[in-house]
Amino acid sequence: MRIVGGMFSGRRFSPPTSTPARPTTDVAKEALFNMLQNMIDIEDAKTCDLFAGTGSISYELASRGAAELTLIERDPTNINFIRKIATELGIKDKFNIIRGNVFKFMKQNVDRYDLIFADPPYALPNMDDIPQLVFERNMLLPGGLLIMEHSPRNNYQQHPAFTRTKNYGTTVFSFFTQPE
Repeated sequence: MRIVGGMFSGRRFSPPTSTPARPTTDVAKEALFNMLQNMIDIEDAKTCDLFAGTGSISYELASRGAAELTLIERDPTNINFIRKIATELGIKDKFNIIRGNVFKFMKQNVDRYDLIFADPPYALPNMDDIPQLVFERNMLLPGGLLIMEHSPRNNYQQHPAFTRTKNYGTTVFSFFTQPE
């Protein structure tokens, strides 16, 4: 796993071998962030990483100047890894790591974000509830962006806030925008 852009570009990390996470591939991550640079100003953004896994997406966001990063993860091995890497990078103070269930967090959350990234396990039975909950709970700031990473078998094009999808083989990113 490596950071593909920003001030930490090129830094490599080896996630724990015991992690249940499926980190976003470097190729898909690079393509995603190439798109994002034309869609949203990441610098000083307030972000939320649902199903943070090893923290790969949040390291990219921090590397590109995101100011506040909230990461939701339930696996203690992943949380320890995220803390370790954030400390090594000197960005620990920007990270708010919450150990727990993503759906419980979403139902209790009162914060709003410029960018929410959700990368749930592809086999998660209630995965399709995520976009609905984000918008019901008003989790995005006006003009904010939700990105869902999922397999090709999920389709969100009928959601009222859906704006586009990008397919990278077995990895698909669906984009949703909060109206201004």
